[in-house]
Formats: sequence, C-alpha cells, structure tokens
Amino acid sequence: MAGRIYLLNDDAELVSMVEKPYDSEHLLQTLLASHPDLLAGEQIEPKAPRRWLLVKREMGIPSEEDGGGRWSVDHVFLDQDAIPTLIEVKRSSDTRIRREVVGQMLDYAANAVMYWPVEEMQTQFERDCEVRGVDPTEELASFLAGASNSDEFWQRAKTNLQAGKIRMLFVADVIPPELRRIVEFLNEQLDPAEMLAVEVKQYSGQGMRTLVPRVIGQTAEAEKRKSTGRREMRQWDEDSFFGQLATERGQTDVAIARKLLEWAQTNNVRVWWGQGKTMGSFIVIYDDHNGKHHLFGVWSSNGRVEVQFQHLLWKPPFESDEQRLEVINRFRSIDGIDFPDDAVNRRPSVLLSDLANETKLNQFLGSFDWILGKIKSG
Repeated sequence: MAGRIYLLNDDAELVSMVEKPYDSEHLLQTLLASHPDLLAGEQIEPKAPRRWLLVKREMGIPSEEDGGGRWSVDHVFLDQDAIPTLIEVKRSSDTRIRREVVGQMLDYAANAVMYWPVEEMQTQFERDCEVRGVDPTEELASFLAGASNSDEFWQRAKTNLQAGKIRMLFVADVIPPELRRIVEFLNEQLDPAEMLAVEVKQYSGQGMRTLVPRVIGQTAEAEKRKSTGRREMRQWDEDSFFGQLATERGQTDVAIARKLLEWAQTNNVRVWWGQGKTMGSFIVIYDDHNGKHHLFGVWSSNGRVEVQFQHLLWKPPFESDEQRLEVINRFRSIDGIDFPDDAVNRRPSVLLSDLANETKLNQFLGSFDWILGKIKSG
C-alpha cells in the first residue's frame, strides 16, 4: 500500500500526498545532479552539513593504471572537505538493488582509489562545467566560499583518494531491507571509507510533488567509530614529514627529499606543508603577479615526487603548445623519465629513489632552474 504524507496549506486545508515511484531511474539521476541537496548532507553530518560539488555524471573508472573507463559510476561529487563521493542510483523495482549493487560499488571504489588520478577528476569537472555552460573557476570558488583555494582543495582530494577516504552512496526511492542490512554492517567496518544509502521518496497530490530524503546506514556503532576521526586533518611540517618518510621509505628517499627541499629554500620559493590525515606532503610554489606557479610536490608514504604540469604549464610564459612541449622534453631527456605528451594536463610523478643517481637529480633540479628562470623573465 502506498504511503502518504500530509501538507497543511495557507487556508488550513490538509493536502494528501500519495507516495509514487519514479517514472525512470534517469529522472532520479537528473534530480540529484540538479539538486544535490537531496543527498541530505545535514543528515549525514548534522554538526557540519555536507555540501556537494558535482564532478561529473557517468564518470568512467579504469581497472588498470592509465587504462580507459571500464565501468561508469552514476555520479561523482566532492564535499567541502574534498571527500570523493560515488553514487549509484537504482529504482526499488530493480532487483539488483538488493545485493548485486553492493559488489558493483565496492568494485568501483577499490579501482577508483587505486587508479583514479585526481587530475582526471579535475579535468572531468572542468569539462562538465563547460558542457553545462558554467565557468569552472567561478563554480569552485563559489562552492569553497573562501574556505580554501582551488589548488589546496584538489590537493586534499588527492590525499583523500590515496588514503582511501571516500564515501559510497546508494540512492533509491525505497531502500530494501537486504540492502539496508548490508550497508549498516559495512559502514560499521569501513574506516576511513564510508558507505550509506539515501532513500528519496516521492509524493504527489493536487499538482504538487514532494521529495523526502532519508539517510540509512548510520548505526550507533558506526557513528561511535567514525565520529572521532571525522573532519580530522593533520598539519604536517618538516620534522613530521621527514619522520614519516624515514619510517615508510628509508634514508635514501630522505636524502633526496632533503635536496629537493633545499633547492626550494635556496631559490626562495614558498613551501606549503600538506594537511593530509595520514600522508605527509610538501608543495613547492613560486608566487608572482601571474599567481601561483606550482612546481613540484613530494609525498611521504609513497615516496613520490610530482611535477605539477597541470597547474604550471597553463600560465605565462608557457602559453603555447611548443613552449609546453619544450618543458616536457627537458624532463624526458633525463634517463628513465618518459613523460607522455598529454602530461601537460596532469601531474606525472617519479619515485624519489629514481633520482638517487646524482646526475639524474641534478638534471631534474636543473629543469626547474630553467623553468623558474623562464617564469621570472617572462
């Protein structure tokens, strides 16, 4: 039997609204993209209601490094803490919503964490904004509302992905008991990942339509386990970063990272220390009248150094394809570094240990000497 809710209008008349199924799964997907508040961020986290930034609908997920999209998740959002949120939408009439969708979602999440470069997420966000006729810079700035800058936001998204800090949401008109039990069980076990379901019931009557979202999966045990760590960020500094790097990767990586940091200090280039909960990082940035020029970043747990082409090569003096290719070719001239042409849109990385050879390290830093000189004389 269909459920009902009742509205009291301005004339004190009671309006009966009858529960109705959605005409199609596509309709519910479109509603979420246009009205992400239906994800009930205030129920997910009452003390700091979640806000949502749409990255893309139907976003591909690879099953191998540098692979194409083997699967497609219905929606990807980021909340204000840059936590990636994967959403699968199903109608209650779809029998897959009882069990099959859980395995599907876990497959998506496992491969997203392993093979999704955050650069691709950012690119997809910008392309989706363009399709919708929205300026991506303005869209993100409005979402952040001055809480952080865009570079820090995407860097935090990268840290969350690498730490496995993601959110998985199932959305349907009705969440069946079988799915509810699985979601509640898994959400109690998962940390730092989170799995929830959002039931968005639809009621209609007298030419009106009402949508009522309800979050499912937040058991008392799950909340107890997760509440202490939620929103927790760690401010890294030189001592804590190199302490973790020594423990996780060893003294060879420490020595190389020290030389990278010394290069920044010698050249009076700003060093921004990361705020990842579990992984330390520092980003080397040169500031001038054209804004921030991100040069490279170093990560402690995985012992990698990123060349931040995605941000660096779209500002003066690297406006032309020829100039950008010249930069990439300087790195490709170093033995063992083979950045592809499309690295201009990404942040390719190498292991710190790949620079253990003094000649290679000098060539690597020499490339940044040349880049910095170009920017300063630009």
